[in-house]
Amino acid sequence: MHLSGAHDSQVHDDGERLAAAAEILSLLADRTRLALLRRLSLGEADVTTLTRACGVARPAVSQHLARLRLAGLVTTRKEGRRVVYALRHGHLRRLIDEALNAADHRLGGLPDHT
Repeated sequence: MHLSGAHDSQVHDDGERLAAAAEILSLLADRTRLALLRRLSLGEADVTTLTRACGVARPAVSQHLARLRLAGLVTTRKEGRRVVYALRHGHLRRLIDEALNAADHRLGGLPDHT
């Protein structure tokens, strides 16, 4: 599961694009992964910070981060002994924001503005 090349300059057929988009959306369909990505949309963070932000056990956070990294949605860099995570692409931040806006509309009964 590696999606980082999905934005290459080469042309992809519609089936390939739909499959990649479905895979990205399936990764976002998990509450913990969505919480991690939402926190990362604010800026880089290490596992300790992400664990506190999500309220989930550290081993679970590490497993979810590994999936997101393998899918190419987050990047890592070493800072001493710490591993710092970041969103790979700005458009992922926009996708998360839109999903949360849709949730706000659904929960708050706000009118849709399309």
